[in-house]
Amino acid sequence: MLNEKIRKKREELNKSIEENRKYERIYELSVELDELISEYYKTQKQEIRV
Repeated sequence: MLNEKIRKKREELNKSIEENRKYERIYELSVELDELISEYYKTQKQEIRV
């Protein structure tokens, strides 16, 4: 599920870059993607410990 969210957010970010959207929007999407990736790695780290 989290993988899918990351994939969709990455697609949205890439499309915004290709379409030369405003910097603020690209930055916002980039931060959202970073947060999802961080969450993914946190869950992976927890699974390894268990």
